Amino acid sequence: MKTTLPLSKQIFRSLLVGCTLFTSVFATAQSGNGGQQSIPELVFKNATRESGSAGADGTIYRFSNVTSNVDALVTIAGRSSSLVTLSTIDRTGTGYDNAFQPEVSYNNGNASSNRNWWMDFDVRFVTKDGNTPVTVNEFKVTALDVDGDGSRLREYVGFYNAQSYILENNTQLSVQNIVATIFGLLTPGRQFDGPTTNYNNIDVTATRVMTTLGYSNKSNFRVRAGGATGNGSSSAASRMYSFWFKGFSYTAPVQSTLPVKLMSFNATLGTNKVDLKWMTAEEKNVSHFEVEKSTDGKTFSSIGVVFAFGNSAEVRNYAFTDNNVNSSKDGVIYYRLRSVDVDTKSELSQVRMIHLSKRAGAELSLLTYPNPASSDLRVTIPAQWQGKKVAYEVISQNGQVLISTQNAAASQTENLNISKLPTGYYAVRASCNGETAQQKIIKQ
Repeated sequence: MKTTLPLSKQIFRSLLVGCTLFTSVFATAQSGNGGQQSIPELVFKNATRESGSAGADGTIYRFSNVTSNVDALVTIAGRSSSLVTLSTIDRTGTGYDNAFQPEVSYNNGNASSNRNWWMDFDVRFVTKDGNTPVTVNEFKVTALDVDGDGSRLREYVGFYNAQSYILENNTQLSVQNIVATIFGLLTPGRQFDGPTTNYNNIDVTATRVMTTLGYSNKSNFRVRAGGATGNGSSSAASRMYSFWFKGFSYTAPVQSTLPVKLMSFNATLGTNKVDLKWMTAEEKNVSHFEVEKSTDGKTFSSIGVVFAFGNSAEVRNYAFTDNNVNSSKDGVIYYRLRSVDVDTKSELSQVRMIHLSKRAGAELSLLTYPNPASSDLRVTIPAQWQGKKVAYEVISQNGQVLISTQNAAASQTENLNISKLPTGYYAVRASCNGETAQQKIIKQ
């Protein structure tokens, strides 16, 4: 994507009416081909604001007639912090008119070193001029020009609940697993991190910085537009993203199906050990899971292998114990899963953290970090609560509960996203079986 300047657009309002009936369509439009079966294109043009304030979380935009008698409602689902803003929902005059091209800016285009930011968009397919959900049988989404500023900034994109993705054989994109709660369901996804290299313009032949996602029988999905800086600042943190709902030709395409649907992955601290448990909802040609461990969160090494069921449409439970832990020392341990299929292709889970403390005991106390925090807040619970049902709340100074969530089998350390909270002082409260612990935090 390219650095952009804000662009003003005329916007319109119309009434959003809730409906509960579902219909199903198969889109018929032109298609592109990336060595795969031809799939119809969906056209995203002429967006109008349906409800909400321009650029605010929860605001809905309507793209009419993305295919015959089907509209798309695009909702701003969230952002990493208040410094992330939407300049325009669909940039025109550059890129490709048929593509969905949001322009997202961080801190007015100026990012200091080691920053990471994102904005999420939920896309729902509905009847033309209505709100009845529509299931689209099959479609593709291609992220174009996922590159950088030529120096210290790189873009990334994320997609949730796709059936497959295609990359060039010599791609410059790296892939990692992500998970989000979407419409109340824990949903797996893939994040594609671009290089810092800057590719001129938005070029559909620059396949090394492109990826194409395949979806089947979907009425909604989520896409993420993000960026990050390394060891240096960038004044190019206003970026345009181009998501074209069609396939493309790749020189040497490598298609990956998503073999594992990971429902949960938890880590709990015991006496000189860490118990790791995970559940899968579906497996396709999975060989095994490698458990990886790190002491710095950057360099991981394999500490064990757990063989998978391989092919399953049922919920499967797995467990592994790391006995090489000194729980009486201070420090942090990081764990992740690498699922490996029969073709030796692999995918990574999200990282779980275990906080070690020689002062740990039976006292009911929470450890929160970083503090102050701007987006992700890590909360370490008392040891005796691990693996049990724990409720988490973030409370304002006047006692109002602003965030409420729970985990039926809590890990030792959980993440809370506080990016939407205004700057100020808050308290984090956790409860388990009638016991409660609380810690003050600062949101910056």
